[in-house]
Amino acid sequence: MSGTIRRPNKRKLKADINVVPYIDVMLVLLIIFMVTAPLLTLGVDVDLPKSNAKSTNTTSDPVVVQVDERGNLFLTVRAGKKEAVTAETLSTKVSAMVKQNDKDKLQVYIAGDGRANYQPVMDAMNILQKAGVEKVSLISQPEKGKQ
Repeated sequence: MSGTIRRPNKRKLKADINVVPYIDVMLVLLIIFMVTAPLLTLGVDVDLPKSNAKSTNTTSDPVVVQVDERGNLFLTVRAGKKEAVTAETLSTKVSAMVKQNDKDKLQVYIAGDGRANYQPVMDAMNILQKAGVEKVSLISQPEKGKQ
């Protein structure tokens, strides 16, 4: 009696994965992301400057605020010496110049170091705006060979 016993109702295991529900879920998520993606852009439209900028003609000596790569501020007034200033000193000196001169005739330039972070340059612009300067220009050097 050493024979094998067969079971007639033994079911064969199914080794397939039903992927239809996964495809349905994937398509629903795809539609949701396609609808919500345009709504997530919270950026601000920026009109970037053109690369062929021309130099400006100045009739009077401008006020130049320089920002070095460490964020230190320097002030040059009417082709004089460059002097290191703090934010408070810069604000008081420039506001005094604004009161003495016509707002439209006072030319103020910011020369930011190319290796400097953007924040110190923005801080200098905010200081000048609070001092009463309406127009601030940025100084750059032309690329070599494109003058």
